[in-house]
Amino acid sequence: MGAVRRYDILDTPPDGAFDRVAAMAARLFKVPVASVTIVDEDRIWFKAAHGLDGVSEISREPGLCGSAILADETLVIPDTLSDPVASHNGLVTGAMAVRFYAAAPIITSDGHRLGTVNILDTKPRLITEDDTATLADLAAIVLDELELRLSALNTLRAEQERRIEQEEARERAERDTAAIQAFASALQRTLLPPALPVVPGLELACHYATASPRDVGGDFYDVFPLDGTRWAFFLGDVCGKGPEAAAVTSLTRYTLRAAAQIDPDPDRVLTSLNTALLLDPAVGTRFCTAVFGILEPHEKAGFTVVVATGGHPPVYHLRGEGAAEAVRLKGGMLIGALPEARFASHTFHLAPGEGLLLYTDGLTEARTLGGGMIGEDGLTRFLRTRTGPVGATAVIGDTIDLIDATPHGAADDVALLALSVPLDDAAAGLVATAPAHTVATAGETPENRT
Repeated sequence: MGAVRRYDILDTPPDGAFDRVAAMAARLFKVPVASVTIVDEDRIWFKAAHGLDGVSEISREPGLCGSAILADETLVIPDTLSDPVASHNGLVTGAMAVRFYAAAPIITSDGHRLGTVNILDTKPRLITEDDTATLADLAAIVLDELELRLSALNTLRAEQERRIEQEEARERAERDTAAIQAFASALQRTLLPPALPVVPGLELACHYATASPRDVGGDFYDVFPLDGTRWAFFLGDVCGKGPEAAAVTSLTRYTLRAAAQIDPDPDRVLTSLNTALLLDPAVGTRFCTAVFGILEPHEKAGFTVVVATGGHPPVYHLRGEGAAEAVRLKGGMLIGALPEARFASHTFHLAPGEGLLLYTDGLTEARTLGGGMIGEDGLTRFLRTRTGPVGATAVIGDTIDLIDATPHGAADDVALLALSVPLDDAAAGLVATAPAHTVATAGETPENRT
């Protein structure tokens, strides 16, 4: 019955083309009744009927249409009373008293039987082979009409669907535009976590400064729990500025958090982010760099750290007393630029008294008195001059002072994130609080920085 549903013909209004076929059959064969029927699951429905006023359907009894629909060729019953099956049909035993019946099945090109073209008489009769061929031709004409009707319906439906899709697309575009406009005005406040979390055995500190109060920055960072013992952290930079870059930053932070909950492996987290950025049409040609890491308590002390990078400046492993090592991960490609991007990862132990510094390139691109950039070499030299213990809050404060010592400060946004493991067991559980979480804009000084 699936083929019948495909043609969507059941219970449709009268159609002149099918009515003419029924009238032609009655005239050609000189019979009082002729019809075009469609066979449903439990009924025989008359699409067209000549000589059957007021009859629209009959039950699917065996003997006449119910038998004809099963035949591959025209079914002819010269005398229904002599046929062991047809003789019990209601059309034969009832008021119509049908004595002659012939029907050609309407068969689709893929072999589905839809119905029949029938001729009936109240007296027995014989027909020739040419007559049966003519009846089969009429059934073929009915099929042609059904195909033409289906083609027209499909064209109309496709046009309606296209119009609906266009209207829905237009409405979606209008909604998206309005949402982006409303979102951009508040986005800067949501690009950063309101406060860093409490991580037992770890001190956290961070800093964020925009190069201009008129632009929405694209730098980002976060620290969040994965389970009862493991924590994730990341820091990165979306290319460009403004609402568009901020929207990508928001997508990036959400994707990193969501991907880490599914599979926290840093390499796979960055791969998921790369896929998300490439699939989102709103991202366009924007890409980002990022460092993503996992912290897990080490069996002795401190933490096992696994970090992966995608085109980002190196992470600094600070070991105290001027020991500062740039963890350079070779092979980490930009995120969101190429589908085949690959990322580099590294595992190491963050022992008590040690720390990490993550930063965006606004730090190393800040220009010194001589006009050159601080650069990675300058940052390495600066970190190696620090002789005090490694504490996240102190590291962030000293790095901010380095930027402030440049003639014009940073020309680009700067995001800093530091993590350290206290030497003193009594200090375990130190966390970032307001003094360790600074947010500044262009033009601020150390004295009025919050």
